[in-house]
Amino acid sequence: MSYLYNLIFFEPLLNGLALLIKYLPFHDMGLAIIVLTLAVRFIILPFTHKSTVTQIKMKKLEPELREIKNTHKNDSQAQAKKTMELYKQHGINPVAGILTLFIQIPIIFALYKVFLGGITFDPAHLYSFVTAPELVNAKFLGLIDVTQKSYIMPVLAALTQFYQMKLAIPPIKKQPGENSFKDNLARSMNVQMRYVMPFFIFFIGLKLSSGIALYWTTMNIFAIVHEAIVRKKAGKIYGNEKTNTNNISSFGGTA
Repeated sequence: MSYLYNLIFFEPLLNGLALLIKYLPFHDMGLAIIVLTLAVRFIILPFTHKSTVTQIKMKKLEPELREIKNTHKNDSQAQAKKTMELYKQHGINPVAGILTLFIQIPIIFALYKVFLGGITFDPAHLYSFVTAPELVNAKFLGLIDVTQKSYIMPVLAALTQFYQMKLAIPPIKKQPGENSFKDNLARSMNVQMRYVMPFFIFFIGLKLSSGIALYWTTMNIFAIVHEAIVRKKAGKIYGNEKTNTNNISSFGGTA
């Protein structure tokens, strides 16, 4: 398992970082991290795009989902069946977001492993055509040492995470009659995801090198821009109507 993990995640990131540091201006490790992060984001973009489209589609289907819930409130099996039929009708895969999360977790751990040893380019993990960079400028833009801990980068990571979560997970409005344990739990989880997650990112960022926080900040900014573009496209399709499900299945393809 360790061999496959190194082969698929750790070594590509380490070698990519080595090449970028070697050829980017000023051999800036921070710039290398940003470029590497953007490359990773573009590679997993098909998955993250599906996840974003799914969230927007599900938001638009909330009135129909609420109707199914009220109609079959005493029959959870029928409620689940009708919900899945609605998802299928509009080409929605509810596990798309979970898949995206699982893809990103090993990448984050691989980056942590890259920075754990203080960025040492062990020849044993470098490809035959890659050599360790002779010059490494660890200070991002001459200001922040990405191999060391800092306060600035965790704050930026937390702030961008908060804004990204605010876009991706809008508040759940309490509807009349929705006061069950399940409803309250859903609203509680919604609040926790939007507010607790940024604090979690901040405190984790304090414990790790600034390079990890820079990676997370870049990921968040990319996600914010992507979300804004997708939502703008969705706005053109749906208009300002509260309920318009006619075009949902065609928007973004099958999510």
